[in-house]
Amino acid sequence: MATPIKSSVPLNDSNASVQPTKNNESSPASFSLWIAGIAFTFFIALTGYGLAKIPGFQQVGPLACSILIAVAYRHFRGYPEALRSGIQFSAKRLLRLAIILYGLKLNIDVVLNQGLGLLVYDAGVIIFSIAVTILIAKWLKADPSLSLMLGVGTGVCGAAAIAAVSPIVAAKDEDTAIGVGMIALVGTLFAISYTILRPFLPLSAVEYGMWSGISLHEIAHVALAAAPSGEDGLAIALLAKLGRVLLLVPLCFILMVWMKRSGKLQSGNKIEFPWFLIGFLAMSVFGSYVLGTFIPVSEAFHNGVANVTTFVLTMAMVGLGLNVDLRALRTKAARPLIAMSITSILLSVLSFVLV
Repeated sequence: MATPIKSSVPLNDSNASVQPTKNNESSPASFSLWIAGIAFTFFIALTGYGLAKIPGFQQVGPLACSILIAVAYRHFRGYPEALRSGIQFSAKRLLRLAIILYGLKLNIDVVLNQGLGLLVYDAGVIIFSIAVTILIAKWLKADPSLSLMLGVGTGVCGAAAIAAVSPIVAAKDEDTAIGVGMIALVGTLFAISYTILRPFLPLSAVEYGMWSGISLHEIAHVALAAAPSGEDGLAIALLAKLGRVLLLVPLCFILMVWMKRSGKLQSGNKIEFPWFLIGFLAMSVFGSYVLGTFIPVSEAFHNGVANVTTFVLTMAMVGLGLNVDLRALRTKAARPLIAMSITSILLSVLSFVLV
């Protein structure tokens, strides 16, 4: 009697490798399901973009809208197991591709030549955000992994930062998706609040832009809040924000060392070297010193790459969002959300005083 062949990858392991077996690679049916899984995340992301155009959802943004749709699908229809390989490809591989492409948004030359002074503020913001979030999370007995990612997202650059550190801190796909959704929503609320408060604040356009750049969560939030202050305010806001993005790379390597030395990893788990961060840095150098200097490109090209990057990141977040169990969300998300919200308020007040 032949011995049955056992699969080396559990069907229900959301963190399992997305690489198919040799036999599966040659199977047309398996390849079709892989493509179908990627297409599934594509269409949910497209639906999220459509939802974000509806009044009331415009300020929330396509990223958060797409995650909400993915979570709702999982809740009402269950996880589409047949499409798992393609969905996991989006959640893992496309996520890393999005981080690499995100490097084109970082102009290292501008930061080093014009924003070195702001880097001191930026480093302080990152340290403050992570430390305070962790301390409040411990006091509230909140989930430590999710709270750490929220602290990083608050201090650096929102969803992209959470996506970058999640494999380093061995976070669950569910926690990553929850963190991205929360930071997108909270960041949007803060950005809208800034625009409402701006006319009543005793700040010049440049001071207001600096405040927005060093305290808000994502580049999109900074642009939303600082745009009403004019070109000068928006320029200094984006410069301050780019400094925080630049510090993402050293922060990730610091977290790697900390995870290894503190024994935070579970037995048998290993931290893979984050090669995608090297790609992120390489694309930053390429975009800063090659594109526009040796290779002429238009503004439309830059905008197109930025849009593609955001859409790829949205597809990846859909893949992660499909792993979110709403029942678990109700039990584990409230306390980290409170910790992040308190940190964000304290960061806004402190940075306002400093500028």
